[in-house]
Amino acid sequence: MFEKIIVIGCPGAGKSTFARRLRDKTGLPLYYLDMLWHKPDRTTVGRGEFDNRLKEILSGDRWIIDGNYGRTLEARFQVCDAVFLLDLPVEECLAAAESRIGKPREDLPWTEREFDEEFRQWILDFPQNEMPAIYGLIDRFQCEKNIFIFRTRDDINDYFLRAFGHQTPV
Repeated sequence: MFEKIIVIGCPGAGKSTFARRLRDKTGLPLYYLDMLWHKPDRTTVGRGEFDNRLKEILSGDRWIIDGNYGRTLEARFQVCDAVFLLDLPVEECLAAAESRIGKPREDLPWTEREFDEEFRQWILDFPQNEMPAIYGLIDRFQCEKNIFIFRTRDDINDYFLRAFGHQTPV
């Protein structure tokens, strides 16, 4: 099995749920980039602090890293064993992101109280603004890395069934 895994995709695609399922099945430590970047008071750490914390994680032998943070993607691609891209339809991502409003989450240091319009727009624009760079990295690293692309929640469930012998639906 893999020792260094990145989980990427549009917000609301299910990255954190997928990453938790992988953690539970593999025992690998899980790191959420949102937890490294954001403080509970909704401010952020400095870029240098974030980069140092990420570099420390990347130097480890075993990990799952959940999150996009485009400027750090190439560094993560360079050292990972496996990439899991959740490329679900934007409508599903919007609905899932909206459904988690008001629910505490282990991948974010606060509970969202409203569906922020700027975040909604980020999700809408993700396929055009972020996916080309992600697929560019996938093209560059496809011969060196184990790359899995899921386009439906059924694809995700099928992966867990094949990889771990039983299914825990998303």
